[in-house]
Amino acid sequence: MNTLPAWDLTPIYPGCDSKEFSEDLHTVVTESKALEADLETGSCDLKQSIERYELVLDYLENLNAYSSACLTTNTSNPLFLKAVSQVEEASLVVQHLEVLFLNYLAQRGDEVEKRTSQGGDLQAYRFPLQELLEEQKHQMAPELEALASDLARSGTDAFSRLQEAMGSSIHTQWDAETVKTVVQLRSDATNADRNVRKVAFEKELALWKAYEVPFAAALNGVKGTTLTLDKMRGFASPLDRSLFESRIDRQILDALIGTLEESIPLFRKYLKKKAQLLGLPGLSFSDLFAPVGKEASHFTYEEAHSFIVKQFSTFSEEMGAFADHAFKARWIDPESRKGKVGGAYDTSFPLAKQSRILSNFDYTYSGVSTLAHELGHAWHDSVVLPKSNLQRTYPMTLAETASIFSEFLVFQGSLAESSGEQRLALVEQFVQDATQVCIDILSRFYFETEVFARRPDGELSALELCSIMEEAQKRTYGDGLVEYHPYMWAAKGHYYSSDFSFYNYPYAFGQLFALGLYEKSRHSGSSFPAQYKTLLAATGSLSAREVASLVDIDLADRSFWEQGMAVIATYIGELCDAPLH
Repeated sequence: MNTLPAWDLTPIYPGCDSKEFSEDLHTVVTESKALEADLETGSCDLKQSIERYELVLDYLENLNAYSSACLTTNTSNPLFLKAVSQVEEASLVVQHLEVLFLNYLAQRGDEVEKRTSQGGDLQAYRFPLQELLEEQKHQMAPELEALASDLARSGTDAFSRLQEAMGSSIHTQWDAETVKTVVQLRSDATNADRNVRKVAFEKELALWKAYEVPFAAALNGVKGTTLTLDKMRGFASPLDRSLFESRIDRQILDALIGTLEESIPLFRKYLKKKAQLLGLPGLSFSDLFAPVGKEASHFTYEEAHSFIVKQFSTFSEEMGAFADHAFKARWIDPESRKGKVGGAYDTSFPLAKQSRILSNFDYTYSGVSTLAHELGHAWHDSVVLPKSNLQRTYPMTLAETASIFSEFLVFQGSLAESSGEQRLALVEQFVQDATQVCIDILSRFYFETEVFARRPDGELSALELCSIMEEAQKRTYGDGLVEYHPYMWAAKGHYYSSDFSFYNYPYAFGQLFALGLYEKSRHSGSSFPAQYKTLLAATGSLSAREVASLVDIDLADRSFWEQGMAVIATYIGELCDAPLH
């Protein structure tokens, strides 16, 4: 196989030790402090203040994205580690500015209202500024916000880093010659040999059990702090804060969760069928990711490039051309190598108005699908990057729209070129992923809801956390599984974030929203690609409800979410009709 290319970051900065990088770091700090001084004296115009504030945010985002991108390709490089630390130091100055800026807006509330109204010179900022004013109402005194930010570094952030470090490094003996980390054990869940999956699962559970005390202490610390700070900031609950940050309301969440709950029997039917296809009396948690059918042919990187461009172009020539440029301009770092992080992500650089994609391409259809997913994110970036910072920052609920939509385009193209066992493998993989996004996500939502309900009464033991987790899985997976995973609370890093609680339902939102959009595109003709682009462009400057209304979708209407679920149901039906071998 040909050597895979490395991404080209030089259009962003020549290097982490370059003059340009250092100058931009200096700019962030000096401009932040200069703006702070002017805000305190009230000596600058509202529009000028907003533009200066956005410029500081752009510089910081550019620096953060670049230093993080460098580090993820070589996690032990001291130069990259230093750069990340430098950016973190600069971000503390910006965090202080953010508090003062929100207070400045609140002091000029009437002016903001007037100038963002219809015909005002700041009309385009209507939603972002109103959102910031609402956020200001939930802000503690500046000195308390500064203290909270400082303490987070040695508190909730430290607990999160502890979970991340332990969750990737704890290990056990696999055989006489081999030691495996818990990450490697979890990777064995996709092994075709059930005995390998079973042994790996048992060893994984034993590892979590051995280290359950520090994991439980970290989770209690994060959730306890979150409850305290959210209460201090005037939120009724962590869920209310999460909904505010997601730009949705309870009515929309209830419609989404209700649709997920209604689909539980559908997914249990699939799980029982998968057990039959694998020749098992019942499915264990360790069998959830077992392969079914025959995997499609392997792809070279060049074939992945051509296939993705072709599928994107069937929907939008502009989108296809964008993907082609991303490949040719070396915006992608696909090679898996020592020192590079696993997984995949997309990141954007506001000053350069470009994106970069990190992946670990493995020459499989799954690798192609991952590239399509991340290129969807990059396409979304390209649509919003021309806008100013406050008008392009979108919430988690809308963050997965373009990625899942793009991934589904490639899935449709792959289905059209497959049959028999290969088609079965593709369909099962899609349904398997949907099960995680709908059923497992619902179990995580139940788990976190219960933890927040019980945490005010005192710390929860590892045994209690396991009990809550298993009960949540029984409510969702039910009799679709014969064995559960009581330690998923230790394995999932999302639980350990104090910045965003309920880091779960936005994934289900993104999946069903994207599938609902795809269904709409099938009945909207040639005008839909332009409507879709308009929708993506608005994701940073409107609420989720307003964004959806641009294409006549009511997010509070269960029937919309059911359309997305109906797409999944079609493939579950196909899978359940598949003959046994």
